[in-house]
Amino acid sequence: MSQFGHVSAVNLSRQCNMCTVFSPQHGSSIGNGISFAVSDAMGHKLRMPTTHAFSKRSNRNVHPLKVVCIDYPRPELENTVNFLDAARLSSSFRTSPRPSKPLEIVIAGSGLAGLSTAKYLADAGHKPILLEARDVLGGKVAAWKDEDGDWYETGLHIFFGAYPNIQNLFGELGINDRLQWKEHSMIFAMPNKPGEFSRFDFPEILPAPFNGILAILKNNEMLTWEEKVKFAIGLLPAIAGGQSYVEAQDGITVTDWMKKQGVPERITDEVFIAMSKALNFINPDELSMQCILIALNRFLQEKNGSKMAFLDGNPPERLCMPIAEHIQSLGGEVRLNSRIQKIDLNEDGSVKSFILTNGDVIKGDAYVFATPVDILKLLLPEEWRDIPYFKKLDKLVGVPVINVHIWFDRKLKNTYDHLLFSRSPLLSVYADMSVACKEYYDPNKSMLELVFAPAEEWISRSDEEIIEATMKELAKLFPDEISADQSKAKILKYHVVKTPRSVYKTVPGTEPCRPLQKSPIEGFYLAGDYTKQKYLASMEGAVLSGKLCAQSIVKDCELLSERAQKMVAEASLV
Repeated sequence: MSQFGHVSAVNLSRQCNMCTVFSPQHGSSIGNGISFAVSDAMGHKLRMPTTHAFSKRSNRNVHPLKVVCIDYPRPELENTVNFLDAARLSSSFRTSPRPSKPLEIVIAGSGLAGLSTAKYLADAGHKPILLEARDVLGGKVAAWKDEDGDWYETGLHIFFGAYPNIQNLFGELGINDRLQWKEHSMIFAMPNKPGEFSRFDFPEILPAPFNGILAILKNNEMLTWEEKVKFAIGLLPAIAGGQSYVEAQDGITVTDWMKKQGVPERITDEVFIAMSKALNFINPDELSMQCILIALNRFLQEKNGSKMAFLDGNPPERLCMPIAEHIQSLGGEVRLNSRIQKIDLNEDGSVKSFILTNGDVIKGDAYVFATPVDILKLLLPEEWRDIPYFKKLDKLVGVPVINVHIWFDRKLKNTYDHLLFSRSPLLSVYADMSVACKEYYDPNKSMLELVFAPAEEWISRSDEEIIEATMKELAKLFPDEISADQSKAKILKYHVVKTPRSVYKTVPGTEPCRPLQKSPIEGFYLAGDYTKQKYLASMEGAVLSGKLCAQSIVKDCELLSERAQKMVAEASLV
């Protein structure tokens, strides 16, 4: 495979960036969120007269623009242990004995967890009935098209090499080509040097973890050698203690762990504030250290674990629709605009049916809730609330997050075809989607998609206040191109998507509260990235949770069939 990838186009006016792009050492992204019924998924178009918006763009300043668009080769993932384990789990559904009578499994929620559950149950020969409250697939990866035909999303979604179940899923659906792989780097803004960035470049020639170690050692802009040594010493217990040590760190925050291990405070300021916000939308003084250690382990133990890819378009059509079509091709159903009002119970406390807000009653042989944990808690039957399995869910609370999209009247130069860590007090990560995503490509204007986090103090504020604060931060990232008063680049329009309750807040002490996919209620199961699995609150965690949920149901197939026959027999006697 070509080390440089496929060059689709070249920006003739940005030769300095071309050097970076074509350097052999760069050869061959976190967003989560969901809009509830009370969420705002809206935007405003700031219409400006053409003469005013573009009056300063004289012909002599216009360069022949052909935007750089490089598809780096898909990394070699198929031979990693985690990928092979994920592939075996996927294969187990396709090769499992065909049921004499397929189970009908009613699944609430069409996010990646619900779609994954339904997909693998269909692969095993069963009939999933997938119910989605809204008119769009995706849950935390939902997106909408505005009146101009432009898409705006619930979050900025990055697909890592260390996501084996997602990578298998793309392959199973035959859509690997929809992932746009970027150069193997992590790029951080430098707050003390407005407009400048610091890079961690992972060399292709080295295996893990040496490629990651060298990437860290070569970067002398963010950390000094003394700080690197002290951090390495601080990590020794995690390296020596392995998984048991990592699990034991759930009770301590990132900040407190760093102090305990004698790691300089500046390392947290320089690296782990950005990492904490990218992982869970909160700062390191709240985040459980277990979360950081799990991420480091996933990203550093595989050569391409930290390599990032963007989806080549909007998630509902480019990712969710192929899953839904696969489910339907095997006899399953996918129903939009099917919001659950109540979980109706039998006399023995098991699920009798899901009652929808439109009055429809949906019955099945088994039931799955694949919604965010906060929605489950709202609909949890009173009879179940004191059961320890469900009682522990009280400590799992979704974290607020805001996703911001801004369309500018010009092509911004101080950006990359990559995910960028802003290191801003208000912003987590961002990307120029007009460069990084093929469907959103625009040769003349930039669209920045930004994750606004932590958002707890901002979730109730107006869109105008959020945009104003965002512009002040962008003026530091683009000092020559953006000013808070729009005297430079002007906003053409924006969309602000607020998610009051996104992924569960990974604070110390929450790990023991994460439930297994099989509940103590016979025939009732859970899926979602908050359930017990090893890939955190992420897209990978959601997909894996769905597979584990489907696996539990397949194992219980005979029991569930007998239960269904018994209930039919009892009903006939009444």
